Amino acid sequence: MFEKILIANRGEIACRVIKTARRMGIKTVAVYSDADRDAVHVAMADEAVHIGPAPAAQSYLVIEKIIEACKQTGAQAVHPGYGFLSEREAFPKALAEHGIVFIGPNPGAIAAMGDKIESKKAAAEANVSTVPGFLGVIESPEHAVKIADEIGYPVMIKASAGGGGKGMRIAESADEVKEGFERAKSEASSSFGDDRVFVEKFITDPRHIEIQVIGDKHGNVIYLGERECSIQRRNQKVIEEAPSPLLDEETRRKMGEQAVALAKAVNYDSAGTVEFVAGQDKSFYFLEMNTRLQVEHPVTEMITGLDLVELMIRVAAGEQLPLAQDDVKLNGWAVESRVYAEDPTRNFLPSIGRLTTYQPPEEGQFGEAIVRNDTGVEEGGEIAIHYDPMIAKLVTWAPTRIQAIESQARALDAFAIDGIRHNIPFLATLMAHPRWREGALSTGFIKEEFPEGFTAPQPEGKVALRLAAVAAAIDHKLNVRKRGISGQMRDPSLLAFQRERVVVLSGQRFEVTVDTVGNDLLVTAADGAVVPVRSAWRPGEPVWSGTVGDEPVAIQVRPLLNGVFLQHAGAAAEARVFTRREADLADLMPVKESANSGKQLLCPMPGLVKQIMVAEGQEVKNGEALAIVEAMKMENVLRAERDGKVSKIAAKEGDSLAVDAVIMEFE
Repeated sequence: MFEKILIANRGEIACRVIKTARRMGIKTVAVYSDADRDAVHVAMADEAVHIGPAPAAQSYLVIEKIIEACKQTGAQAVHPGYGFLSEREAFPKALAEHGIVFIGPNPGAIAAMGDKIESKKAAAEANVSTVPGFLGVIESPEHAVKIADEIGYPVMIKASAGGGGKGMRIAESADEVKEGFERAKSEASSSFGDDRVFVEKFITDPRHIEIQVIGDKHGNVIYLGERECSIQRRNQKVIEEAPSPLLDEETRRKMGEQAVALAKAVNYDSAGTVEFVAGQDKSFYFLEMNTRLQVEHPVTEMITGLDLVELMIRVAAGEQLPLAQDDVKLNGWAVESRVYAEDPTRNFLPSIGRLTTYQPPEEGQFGEAIVRNDTGVEEGGEIAIHYDPMIAKLVTWAPTRIQAIESQARALDAFAIDGIRHNIPFLATLMAHPRWREGALSTGFIKEEFPEGFTAPQPEGKVALRLAAVAAAIDHKLNVRKRGISGQMRDPSLLAFQRERVVVLSGQRFEVTVDTVGNDLLVTAADGAVVPVRSAWRPGEPVWSGTVGDEPVAIQVRPLLNGVFLQHAGAAAEARVFTRREADLADLMPVKESANSGKQLLCPMPGLVKQIMVAEGQEVKNGEALAIVEAMKMENVLRAERDGKVSKIAAKEGDSLAVDAVIMEFE
């Protein structure tokens, strides 16, 4: 077994590998760029080596720097994580030349299956059903349009060396093919150093289901069940689960056996994932193979009880797999949410900055459920523009799917993040969505269910009553605290709280009566229903945890002027608690309207101006592309929201802009 391994990656996956290596008694080496000097993975590892500037092309993607770090520290093997060099055939070859073991598949398997064009050719030769498409290299936008016209729309334009949603576009017309081709090539070049793309038919109403395989160097390959990854946005997975609510045992076996046959055909000898696009009728087609550890591997670990990173390390060291196919048993259900630094209310645009608050939910077993949080950040850390916007992967396991979803919902409510925008409100909303809970999924789910984008819903029904009760409880605790301040003009004992209160939740009015009985606060609603509220919450804590009625509840709490902002189960509301007289007076206060910035194009997120597509004095039409801004390896096309004329261009290509910086102005 290895005595020391180097992790050629960063963030949560580097931390994940370090945890397993530490448990196995293996020393670890981290590598880091200028931007990651103070990162968590650097502190966790036994040693750390600086490998260059922040851009990945000058640090994490430079093979020579990784090899030099191995030589410097005496690392015997390298785990690549995912992304970066993990699927680059040249990487394990270069390592082997220096006597360093690659903890991943052999170069031949990577060449055959890691490249999406070559993998489809290999699958076709193995008589595996594949999605119709063009498997050659496409040289120009015109060539791409010709191919798309022959295949039939819609089509998927995809980077050959891509992954993680980068270098991928869906096009429904010739014009969209032209634009998507250029964007996919550019993203693929900057993210993977390989700008080749291909085109294939996009299956309508599909599901994305993948099979986890693991092989060793002795010819053994097994599959570890499937993962459902259909909840996606811009081809980037958002929520994953295992097993899939679609599959039955027979379909699972067929997909698994096909995945194993494909892996054996290329002598696959590590962890890998065979991805399928599946119809609602359980038909399926080979999509691609990822010759690395997947982001969503924890859900497979939770239902199998296996540590995939440990298996990868043992296989790389020459050991045989410790189990056969018949030994693989699937137990319970696991759900994973990807917590991203992005603003769901602004079309999920990336958000960067410092994590002034980072308090994940407690990990461990709670009743029958288990909570796990894989992360690579900590409070006070910084989310930089240079890398993927993932903050954490929140995973829950339970005996049934609904229990796992409910556990995930509670954990999301208890996850406190401030300093940047994040997608937890969106994830919490998804957990409560009836279609998600029913398992009626497709890769178009988010687009279909949120066609106008995401806005945190106003609280309704039980959620609204719960928030009103907690708002009243918070107000009561704050009042008690104020009465305890020394030096007041009147003795606090002479003051009596008014029991009758009015809770206003973003315009909704709830008349309640508040009483104290022992450690409980009894909130009586207007209809006479009495709700006991109990919590050890203290002012200043970002999460209110306790019980409302008999139900355990976690609610996000942020102070506002004369109130608090509450977020729970995806719903958000400003809450203010008044006496009856105060509430009547508050109704008379005018509402200030926000200013209109419709005559400016503002940068929606911190980013790099890649291209200005118009000139001063140019007439533009609604929907016309104006500029391209790159952030976190994704290129975002900014379009005109109405017809107009460009009067001034305030930014130039190559500029790094802050959020809401003016890019151009209109007459």
